[in-house]
Amino acid sequence: MIYLLIANFVVIFHLGFVLFVLFGGLLIQKWRWLIFLHIPAVIWGALIEYQGGLCPLTPFEQKLRQAADQSGYSGSFIEHYILPILYPDYLNKELQVILGSIVIIINVVVYAWLAIRFLDGK
Repeated sequence: MIYLLIANFVVIFHLGFVLFVLFGGLLIQKWRWLIFLHIPAVIWGALIEYQGGLCPLTPFEQKLRQAADQSGYSGSFIEHYILPILYPDYLNKELQVILGSIVIIINVVVYAWLAIRFLDGK
């Protein structure tokens, strides 16, 4: 039972990290110090997607699920949890490059907006 609870916590944490990578730049307007956490997170998120790699949280969660006598799954966190919501097809290299590019584009737009607001003194 404890393994299942920890596995579920890892999923929630992982989803929170993905959301932070995508939208954490918006928090910088209020908490500027977050930039030192957000930029490395964006780089990590984009590199994982571009390289077709797995976040270390994914195998950790899978092992916890197996320890809880649940069947594990193959592939990545995004492939297992996020893509079934967003896309009907499976994750492939081309889609990972697109997702990595989306991470970069969203954050370039957010940081450009923040820079403009900062220069305007807001």
